[in-house]
Amino acid sequence: MNNVNLGAFCISLTVKDIHASKTFYEKLGFTETGGNINQNWIVLRNGDKVIGLFQGMFEKNMLTFNPGWNQQAQPVDEFTDVREIAKQLSANGLELNEMPKGESGPAYITLTDPDGNPVLIDQHR
Repeated sequence: MNNVNLGAFCISLTVKDIHASKTFYEKLGFTETGGNINQNWIVLRNGDKVIGLFQGMFEKNMLTFNPGWNQQAQPVDEFTDVREIAKQLSANGLELNEMPKGESGPAYITLTDPDGNPVLIDQHR
């Protein structure tokens, strides 16, 4: 099987009350580093650990990977485009739920692991 570089990793959590969740994770040492709480989503970081909080956007928690970013959400010079990742994953025998749109730039793919956990590979640039 091919070695697939998925980029940065975080867990995207579906929350009922984003303000209560933000307060909870801040008490664990996380700080807000991105997103927009008024749009019901934020990104929190504790060192190289990253979580996203999403209220009313997803049905389930999901694993999220970001090609083109390092673990500090900084762009990297060289990365595997999500369209190439989609080809590699398909060649490895995985079924993709959503294929990336366009020929370059931001795009995403989704798939589901054998236990029903959603996986998002989301390229922002």
